[in-house]
Amino acid sequence: MQIRLILAALRQHRAATVLVVLQIALTLAIVCNALFIIQLRLAHIARPTGIDEAHIVVIQNQWIGKHETAQLSARLATDLAALRQLPGVADAYADYTYPVAGPWAALLRIGLKPDQRAPTSFAEGYQADDHTLSTLGLQLVAGRNFRPDEIVAGSVDDALAPPVIIVTRDLAERLFAHESAVRKRVYISDKPSTIIGVVRHLEVPAVGTHSFAYCSVLLPSWPAWPYGNFYVLRAKPGQLDAVMRAAPKALLAINRMRVMEGGAKRYSDLRAAVYADDRGVTLLMSMICVVLLLATVGGIGGLTSFWVGQRRRQIGIRRALGATRGDILRYFQTENFLIVSGGIALGLLLAVVLNLFLMKHYELRRLPLSYLPISALVLWLLGQLAVLGPALRAAAVPPVVVTRSV
Repeated sequence: MQIRLILAALRQHRAATVLVVLQIALTLAIVCNALFIIQLRLAHIARPTGIDEAHIVVIQNQWIGKHETAQLSARLATDLAALRQLPGVADAYADYTYPVAGPWAALLRIGLKPDQRAPTSFAEGYQADDHTLSTLGLQLVAGRNFRPDEIVAGSVDDALAPPVIIVTRDLAERLFAHESAVRKRVYISDKPSTIIGVVRHLEVPAVGTHSFAYCSVLLPSWPAWPYGNFYVLRAKPGQLDAVMRAAPKALLAINRMRVMEGGAKRYSDLRAAVYADDRGVTLLMSMICVVLLLATVGGIGGLTSFWVGQRRRQIGIRRALGATRGDILRYFQTENFLIVSGGIALGLLLAVVLNLFLMKHYELRRLPLSYLPISALVLWLLGQLAVLGPALRAAAVPPVVVTRSV
């Protein structure tokens, strides 16, 4: 009986009711997808790289002038020998990149047969030598490390068809399921390579990679090419700051015809800088969610307060006819529940439609169904909290208000 009375009263205020329902629906659709995006960004930021991040130092090195591959290779060998002899350095190697370096990486198409049209898996490559596993703190779970005689000098493009490679366990499982990948042949851009080792975990260089984020390939080569390279060092415990001071000085003492932008940098700082955009998006989305929820709560509370002011005489009549404060309170809470439910029903549909739009145009993943009931429950609770103050004021209206208005 009370619900019929509420619906009849709402029909008298169609415009205001419809506006609140639409506000709730839009809030639910936007907040639902925004929270999903926030969760994805936070998971992206928290992805483990698989390396000893706390002790890694990175130096970007750019040679001045033109040099042949043989000259660059000799300079790399001299630099690495000097870096490894520094008191605080556990090990060092050279690469064209490093884990989670940024948007660019050498994309590899890995197949199991020559002339395979569609790759079995995509991967991203690192240039590595026999010191790379030790420097990064990688754990070899099968096979062996590179030998010094297997390392060649050249650009990453020159190293795309090596006789032997080391892969991550994720890539090995994609290629050979539960079989051992060691001594198996694969094809990188239709050129054969044999897997000699498998490391437990190593994230790819490109930060935006998702579907094959841990499918890394170590290519036995030095980055002896004119566009520069990165020296990656692992400091001994407690020696990170000392290594950051000593390493650039040691390199300049060998050859000053180089540019080291920013000097030595902590890997943790470089990783934090790469994820700055993700943290910014997370903060922005969180602020949007808070503003929308506050606006919706304010809209519900404001509308209820307005209706309480308009219905004071009706409330007084009901109180005079025997309605208790609890009856008045339940009336407004039920009215709010019906309005919010209408907005939630429409909002759930809009949330799915918005997610489909984002999936099509922005490569967002499908929204998990668990987000829908959770968001609906939150809005129901917020709706009840928003209406509580005006409903308590309505319940406090005394029956004598009828006589004052006669």
